[in-house]
Amino acid sequence: LHACLRMLGAAADFYVPHRLDEGYGVNVEAIRKIVADGANLIVTVDCGLSAAGPLAEAVAAGGDVIVTDHHSPPDVLPEVTAIVHPRLPGHPYANPDLAGAGVAFKLAWQLARTVCGRDRVDEPMRDFLLDATCLAALGTIADVVPLVGENRTLATFGLRGLPGTKHEGLRALLESANLVGEQLDAYHVGFMLAPRLNAAGRMGHARLAIELLTDASAERSRAIADYLNKQNDERRKVERAIAAEAAQMVVDQGLDAPDSRIIVLASDNWHGGVIGIVASRLVEKFSRPAILVAFNGDGGQGSGRSIPGFHLRDALAACSTHLRSFGGHAMAGGLRIDRDRIEDFAADMGAYAVQHVPAGELAAKLDIDAECSLAELNLNTVQHMAKLGPHGQGNPEPVVAVRNCRVITSPRRMGRSGGTVGMLLGDGDVKMRAVGFNMGDLADILEGVRTIDVAGTPGINCFQGRTSVEMHLKDVSWQ
Repeated sequence: LHACLRMLGAAADFYVPHRLDEGYGVNVEAIRKIVADGANLIVTVDCGLSAAGPLAEAVAAGGDVIVTDHHSPPDVLPEVTAIVHPRLPGHPYANPDLAGAGVAFKLAWQLARTVCGRDRVDEPMRDFLLDATCLAALGTIADVVPLVGENRTLATFGLRGLPGTKHEGLRALLESANLVGEQLDAYHVGFMLAPRLNAAGRMGHARLAIELLTDASAERSRAIADYLNKQNDERRKVERAIAAEAAQMVVDQGLDAPDSRIIVLASDNWHGGVIGIVASRLVEKFSRPAILVAFNGDGGQGSGRSIPGFHLRDALAACSTHLRSFGGHAMAGGLRIDRDRIEDFAADMGAYAVQHVPAGELAAKLDIDAECSLAELNLNTVQHMAKLGPHGQGNPEPVVAVRNCRVITSPRRMGRSGGTVGMLLGDGDVKMRAVGFNMGDLADILEGVRTIDVAGTPGINCFQGRTSVEMHLKDVSWQ
């Protein structure tokens, strides 16, 4: 959207809040500064729908405000010039799950059509929009929206164009992740590219990431990408420490008991920039919604992640009397809270979860799509299965089960921290490498076991010019 406005001759600048000092989204102080600096049009991206109060100041000052957002609409919408949103009451859109990046892309597209005076834009704008699908794909996949319908189309064509992008910032980002020349999928975005972009905001200020994707020259882009790499390494170190502490707190406080339907934890020692990721780890580990709050003085900011069937923003709204502010959607949310309200908030969230999270949802589930042999998972079959992607929320990778696999080589720990397990499996005359991420303990548990049943997702591994099928483990069982 920034690049589109610049192409059309607008004097476009950007403002991104400091995650730790200002919180998420639009705040009054930021609006006052932007207005004082002379802006006469403010366009929000991926925020603003719940900021009626702050945005009213911009309108009162005589400016125009366009809100582009995708978060769940509040009861009271801001009174602004225009709202661009895929799920406004009374205004249905064919893809209600469009991500914030997708909404911004659609607005840029409509701007291009309007200026060109027809549906088919001119060649420079066409080239720009095609390259912009790469940015839309990044945001769509990273925001964990359902990868179906229009979202899948954006993700597919954006991923397809990403290796050849002319965008200096994206090229530098690919270089920093050693992905130049690779055929990219949703995994590369979700676990390699997006964490680097997010690292700046999580560990400090996100302005560098925005600069990388907007104004940075080739040389500046490389410098920013290298810095984000280092920030991401630091983020992972901090995240691991907080995750271990939080998981122990869950056990110590009995929040993993059957009668506990949600995890709410708080600490003065946590970094507010990574608690959302840690909340996701707790959801994976304990199969229930999780909210973590990082306190700094009398106030704290929290981040939560949910499970299917439990709408987190609705839950926050039900307990909002304890909160300074909140926002989000079904699967994720953020909040700000005073220290003296945390116990009451946790109690009310716990009571709300008991009513809205069925006991059966607390058990980890694994949906298996097919049972087959290793021989049936040949390269041709798995290459065809890959066409079902990009995979993610709403379009998960197919999971297969293979019974009575021989353990040919003893499972061993892999990776810097030993958190991954690797082994060689056999089924008849076929041998296949199997890898289990975050399953390193299996190296000890399976010692001496010779036959196992496995469930996982078959993938294609390209290493030193050799292409083969490998199994990414989801679960194993044995007798």
